[in-house]
Amino acid sequence: MSLDKSRELYQKARTLLPGGVSSPVRAIRPYPFYTRSASGSRITDIDGNEYIDYCLAYGPNILGHANPKIKEAVISQLDKGWLYGTPTELEVSLADRIAGLYPSIDMLRFVSTGTEATMSALRVARGFTGKNKFIKIEGGFHGAHDAVLVKAGSGATTLGKPDSLGIPEDFTKHTLQVPFNDIEALTTLIEKYSDDLAAFIIEPVMGNIGPVLPEKDYLREVRKVTGENDVVLIFDEVITGFRLAMGGAQEYYGVTPDMTTLGKIVGGGLPIGVFGGRKEIIDMIAPSGSVYQAGTFSGSPASVAAGIAVLDVLEKENVHKKLNATGDMLRSGLSDIVADLGLDYTVSGIASMFKIFFGDQPQNYQDVLRCDKEGYLKFFFRMLDSGIFLPPSQFETNFISTAHTEDDIEKTLAAYEANLK
Repeated sequence: MSLDKSRELYQKARTLLPGGVSSPVRAIRPYPFYTRSASGSRITDIDGNEYIDYCLAYGPNILGHANPKIKEAVISQLDKGWLYGTPTELEVSLADRIAGLYPSIDMLRFVSTGTEATMSALRVARGFTGKNKFIKIEGGFHGAHDAVLVKAGSGATTLGKPDSLGIPEDFTKHTLQVPFNDIEALTTLIEKYSDDLAAFIIEPVMGNIGPVLPEKDYLREVRKVTGENDVVLIFDEVITGFRLAMGGAQEYYGVTPDMTTLGKIVGGGLPIGVFGGRKEIIDMIAPSGSVYQAGTFSGSPASVAAGIAVLDVLEKENVHKKLNATGDMLRSGLSDIVADLGLDYTVSGIASMFKIFFGDQPQNYQDVLRCDKEGYLKFFFRMLDSGIFLPPSQFETNFISTAHTEDDIEKTLAAYEANLK
C-alpha cells in the first residue's frame, strides 16, 4: 500500500496546522492518510487506497458516507440559502421530532457542536439549581471546554485538575469525578457535596474509551440517587443518541434523565448539537430566562435539513432492528476469533458499536488503561494494510452503518482473524 501523496501532504500540513491536523484524534504516527472521497461503507485516500470504514467520522454517519437522501435534502436547502440569522420552520419541525422521541426533552436548543451542547447544558443546570459543582465520570469525554477537561484520578473520587495548559485551576475546581459503574462512589460524593452540587453528567455508554457498558441496574441506581438529592441528571448522548435506538440509550435502558445532549447522527454528517430537558429547566435560557446562550450558526438550515432527512430514513426504514442485529453478528464473530486464537482479549459493544480490548473486559477508565495500547496500535496498522479503517486508538469506539454489507462484514472478520494472529 502506497501512501506517498499522504506523506508529502503531511509535511506541508505540519507547517500550517498544529500536528498537521485539525483535531488531535486524526493524528496518526508517523503520518495520517488524507481522504479524497467516501461513499457508502468505503473511504478512499489521495493515494487511491480504499478502506472499509468503521470510524464513520467517529459516529455521525449511521447511514454511511454520502447517503443520497441526506445529500438530496442538503442540496434542496442550499438552493434556498444556507444561513439566514432568523428562525426557520425547519428547526421547529426537527425540535418537535426530537422532543417526541426523547421523554427527557420537553424543550431544546440547537447549537453547532457536541462541545457547545454539553457546555450549555452544564451552564443551565447551574443556573436552574443556583449551585456550582458538578460530577462527571472519570475518563468520560464531554467536549473540549474548560470545565470538563480535567485529569483522571486514581479511581477514587477526585476534585478536578486541569488536563490542558491554558485552563486556570479555578475553572475546574468545581468539577468532581467518580469511576463508571461505581454507584457507591457516586452516592458518597453526592452526599458530601449536596449543598453545592448542581448536576451529574454521564455518557450512559462510555463511547470515548471503548465502548464500556453500564453494569446491570447501574443507570437506574444513578437515576434514583440523583433524583433523591435534587441533582440534575444529564445524559450525554452525543454518541448514543439515535445510535442505540431512536430514543437513544435512555430508551434502550428505560432510564429518563432530567437533561439530554445530542449531536453527531442528528446532523446527518453536518455540524449540529442539541441540549434539552424538562421545561422548567430549559425555560431558564435567554431570552426566556437569565442563562445566556447564543450562536450565529445555531439551527443552521442545512444541518437541520440533513437531520430531518436522517430521522426520516431511520424511522421509515426501521433501521435499528437490522443494524443492531448486524452488530450482534459481528461481535459474535469477533468473540469466536478471539477464543479460537486463545487470546486474552475481550469483545465489547452494544447495538452498532463494537471494539476489541487488548485485555480484560473493562468496567471503567482505569480498567481500560490496563489494556495493551501499543499492541492495539500495531494491530491498527495491520488492519489498515488489509483495507480496514478502524479508529487509531484503543480508546475509541468502532461503528457500523447501514451501508455495510454482508460482504464487508465477512472481509472484516477475515482481516481480524489474519491480523490478530
